[in-house]
Amino acid sequence: MVIPAYNEAGRIAETLATSVAALDELGESWELIVVDDGSADRTAEITEAFAAENPGVRIERRPHRGKASSVAHGLAVANGAVVFFSDADLATPLRYLRPFIERSRAGADVVIASREGIGAHRIGEPEYRHLMGRAFNRLVQLLLLPGIEDTQCGFKLFTHEAARELTRRTLLYRDQREVTGARVTAFDVELLVIARRLGYTIETIEVEWVYGTNSKVNPIRDSLQNGRDLLAIKWNGLRSRYDR
Repeated sequence: MVIPAYNEAGRIAETLATSVAALDELGESWELIVVDDGSADRTAEITEAFAAENPGVRIERRPHRGKASSVAHGLAVANGAVVFFSDADLATPLRYLRPFIERSRAGADVVIASREGIGAHRIGEPEYRHLMGRAFNRLVQLLLLPGIEDTQCGFKLFTHEAARELTRRTLLYRDQREVTGARVTAFDVELLVIARRLGYTIETIEVEWVYGTNSKVNPIRDSLQNGRDLLAIKWNGLRSRYDR
């Protein structure tokens, strides 16, 4: 399991304790990788102290390059037969770990959480955020991923092979330099576009999702960035750059 973390000192200890308990309940071997994205607070120190008492937990400390770079790094260095990534706020409850694994064992290469569809439930999300998300998804479906109703939920599973192959082929933030502030991007879309081009099976599980009060999303800046990302992904696809 991979958790990207940027300035999460206020909740990382609780997140780690909850995650370890959920992973233990699976009754299987596991590893938990926290990718610290150059946090300016005590996120790394708190994680290191926790890891010292929990052998299955480790931290990867990196310069601040944004969530896309952190997730890609975590997926690339994970050793498990399947690899999850989850946002640090655990907005998608970890009770979904088992059904995600079961779906993968049934043949799915990629399993993604969806906040849309029968059985999905959003808790506490402001109406404007929901409308923004739906507008973005319509654009994603029009340009790149028809049939996928939610690409941005921060809870996804990949087989080991898929995780390595997809991160090897990503282009948007491969050489990302250090950035300032939180950086929300459409890296999830790029991963799914590559997965579909390579013929990987993508399946969806509808989830309950809790809106975080400490969201790092900047509606204007991040909407513009995500729009640019979609155009770049489309251009890369037209040039067959993901197939090389």
